[in-house]
Amino acid sequence: MASAPKRPKVRGAAGAGPGRARLPADLLAPRAAPGSSARGGAGADPLRGFLAWCGRAGVQLSPKVRLSREGAVAGYGMLAAAELEPGEVLCTVPRSALLSQHTSSIQALLREGQESLQSQSGWVPLLLALLHEYTASNSHWQPYFSLWQDFRSLDHPMFWPEEERRRLLQGTGIPEAVEKDLANIHLEYSSIILPFMESHPNIFDPKLHTLELYKQLVAFVMAYSFQEPLEEEDEDEKGPNPPMMVPVADILNHVANHNANLEYSPQCLRMVTTQPISKGQEIFNTYGQMANWQLLHMYGFAEPYPSNTNDTADIQMVTVRAAALRRARSEAQQQLVSEQWDFLCQLEMVGEEGAFVLGWDEVLTEEELSVTLKVLCMSEEEFKEYKEQDSWEDDSEEEENLTLSNEALSRLKPPCKQLLYDSVLLTLESYGSDLKAEQDLLNNKEAYEKLSRREQQALHVRYGQKRILHQLLELVH
Repeated sequence: MASAPKRPKVRGAAGAGPGRARLPADLLAPRAAPGSSARGGAGADPLRGFLAWCGRAGVQLSPKVRLSREGAVAGYGMLAAAELEPGEVLCTVPRSALLSQHTSSIQALLREGQESLQSQSGWVPLLLALLHEYTASNSHWQPYFSLWQDFRSLDHPMFWPEEERRRLLQGTGIPEAVEKDLANIHLEYSSIILPFMESHPNIFDPKLHTLELYKQLVAFVMAYSFQEPLEEEDEDEKGPNPPMMVPVADILNHVANHNANLEYSPQCLRMVTTQPISKGQEIFNTYGQMANWQLLHMYGFAEPYPSNTNDTADIQMVTVRAAALRRARSEAQQQLVSEQWDFLCQLEMVGEEGAFVLGWDEVLTEEELSVTLKVLCMSEEEFKEYKEQDSWEDDSEEEENLTLSNEALSRLKPPCKQLLYDSVLLTLESYGSDLKAEQDLLNNKEAYEKLSRREQQALHVRYGQKRILHQLLELVH
């Protein structure tokens, strides 16, 4: 459903990072859910009911940890009740306790209809399982859902008014990703979910299992699901594994500098420490190498600068073309740029919707950017010779091994530097405010605290991206 991250492959939630969103504690207040009076009898203490359910389901929690809202950065979290060393198992979740299309009470129905449930996202069977289990009064999973009794509390940008989304996130790439998500959600619901529900009226009711609930569950899967990794050759052949819900593991918050991660075995999943952890310290999982725009888009939060060492900024590929066309001083030069762009498209180095991805220390799409700058800066004679001699084939191995580190960027040839510089300036124009305005806001604690949560999260995304872009300007100036 969600757009794939534009960076090297990461493992986790529905192809975007292994974990879920973190929400402010006040957004997780218990409320009654559709089709349920008290959500499995958890009452005013859903955590106690959930822990009792874990015992019955065979989920093992280390005595050295505790689950709590208090002491967590947001919502529920896992905290160390004693000192922990690297390699300690924090929780063990048997595969029978995972909530997926294969463990739902309607698994046979979903297996029967699997051909009609194929979709671009690959999430439809799990979403149908969640639609049923979340609203069934006798669901085995009620104590689990009691931790998230009102999915309307999820604050992904897909739930923001369009005007607010555009105003706060202009230039970040998130509004465009959300538009694609919403179009896919409506298409899947109308063309796959609704017909399937109508053919099984004893299980589903479109008046209860509405488009709005479906949208909330999509956000839940985006934010809280895990996706078991495959070997790359298996993924290329079979496609990625479908997402699944992993009780307890999905309670851990995320930071780039995490101290635990999830390990998979045929019998169970284990959350294991990767660093020493002091008593009282929060234990953090990783959702993958996620930039702030991906975290906000998929999980509903962003990390404040400079915490997110995995943050990135994009330069749209068409922006580099626009910069090259701007500096073309004649019709013939513009024609040359167009031919060079078409050639790059044939090489699959660029595309109309692609982006060059910049990290703090290097360009993550180094081959694509290197070849693009090289070709767009060629004279007509150089370009003709390059094509005729198939130089691009000879260069392919060299380009694959190239790392465009910050040092390498500073050593680019002057024409390439200038094209990159112009492209960064054009990219910065796409934002609604400049770096100094963001800096002033972050430095003014009183003004920052007056911002809404959405304004704060959007600010972290914009500021990190602009810092990376300005760093690049200095490198190639």
